[in-house]
Amino acid sequence: VHFAVAPSGNEARFVVREQLMTMDLPSDAIGTTKAITGGITLTRAGKVDPAASRIIIAMDSLVSDKEHRDTWIKSHTLRTDSFPTAVLVVRELQGFPAKLPTSGTLSLKLIGNLTVHGVNRPWTWDVTLTANGNDYTGKATTHLKFGDFGMEPPRLMIVMSVVDDVALEYDFHFVRQ
Repeated sequence: VHFAVAPSGNEARFVVREQLMTMDLPSDAIGTTKAITGGITLTRAGKVDPAASRIIIAMDSLVSDKEHRDTWIKSHTLRTDSFPTAVLVVRELQGFPAKLPTSGTLSLKLIGNLTVHGVNRPWTWDVTLTANGNDYTGKATTHLKFGDFGMEPPRLMIVMSVVDDVALEYDFHFVRQ
């Protein structure tokens, strides 16, 4: 059974706490993209087929509320000219029932390999999934540090500090094919 990323209802984002010189208090820098493709395939036994289960995010399409931030992150932190995508290869869905649900909400762990900035590492995501017929929606979340993937934290004159804890969030919508 294959679940494809639906044409709508998908958004990936990063959230990083920063302190800017122009602000009195720390705030969250949030970058988002809807440029997401791929899908997840389950075998007849209900296990993930990693060879056919990948989610691809176009990192060069991330945007925040500040164009200067976007330019710096793309050219220095993410280096999207060399690494335009992030790829999550799904290997296991811990807590996913053997019988495919068509209704209800469940919490599970997504175990996979995440490639960001050219670095591939095993990574775990917390997932809340809601089944509604052939539609599967929900949210996947995880955290990383810049150094986990060999990335450089933002360093601009206007940036006083950046917390080394990047929240990654993926609001997803998959459709059973």
